Amino acid sequence: MGMRRMAWCGVLVCVVGAWAGEELKPAEVKSLGRALLCADYGAGKVCLVNKEGKIEWECKAPGAQDIWLLPNGNVLMTYTKGVKEVARDQKVVWEYKTAPANEVHACQPLPDGVVMIAESGPCRIIEVDREGKILKEVPLTTACKNTHGQMRGARKLANGNYLVGQYSDGVVREYDAAGKIVWEFKQKMAFGGIRLPNGNTLISTGDAHRVLEVDPKGAVVWEINENDLPGNPLRFTAGMQRLSNGNTVICNWGGHGHVGQQPQIVEVSPDKKVVAELFDNQQFKTISGVFIVDAEGDVTKCERLR
Repeated sequence: MGMRRMAWCGVLVCVVGAWAGEELKPAEVKSLGRALLCADYGAGKVCLVNKEGKIEWECKAPGAQDIWLLPNGNVLMTYTKGVKEVARDQKVVWEYKTAPANEVHACQPLPDGVVMIAESGPCRIIEVDREGKILKEVPLTTACKNTHGQMRGARKLANGNYLVGQYSDGVVREYDAAGKIVWEFKQKMAFGGIRLPNGNTLISTGDAHRVLEVDPKGAVVWEINENDLPGNPLRFTAGMQRLSNGNTVICNWGGHGHVGQQPQIVEVSPDKKVVAELFDNQQFKTISGVFIVDAEGDVTKCERLR
């Protein structure tokens, strides 16, 4: 971590905390215009942000990746070594800690307080109850021995299966409850997938600089590539959410050499127009997960398209 100074319009701007070799673009602060919850992986925090773009609540979470605003107002979040549910007074009301050699990058609230967890290391999906008992374990297939590269996004689907982005394996796979692969789409650096109501799958691709939607047969029906959005080159595409109006909200994670150089979150219409951006180098660093607060769907019933 270090400090750089940049002159901009005659004003000396002091930028603290920029990663070595990365220069922050002079900040033109923009709000997405939506209340949202975000995981700032680079800053190690989870934030609740209002429509004006101001942080109303935050919680420390090293390596924060996946977040959910629960019906009771608490926040469910991953951190590198586990998952925790945190109340607004910062009290941790539930937590699952993985083994020291493992990592956690995805979670999902299920009915009756059960939490789905994607656990890298053993490369498995587990469902854990409020007492910490593992109710279900689903072994996943991987050729990756490196814990950090095994998985990113994972979701339980309405049909009871699991959709998993297997980053190093370069594939998004759907597994049944026994761990059998029932569908897959090969994509370099697959970060995660969202199963849409029409049966298509929306996929983010990390450093492959791409977001795409594929049908059940694997045909690409919609995509955004690295330089398709003026002012928003896709860097590391991470967490996403598909809204009821058809727009797609994308986390454009700036790590790996692009911290602060473009908006951290962008909302894109079906015809690939940028309709809103969150760009704020003062409050945020590299956002990898987003949860739009006013979107439709019960979070415990696999209804949020994220």
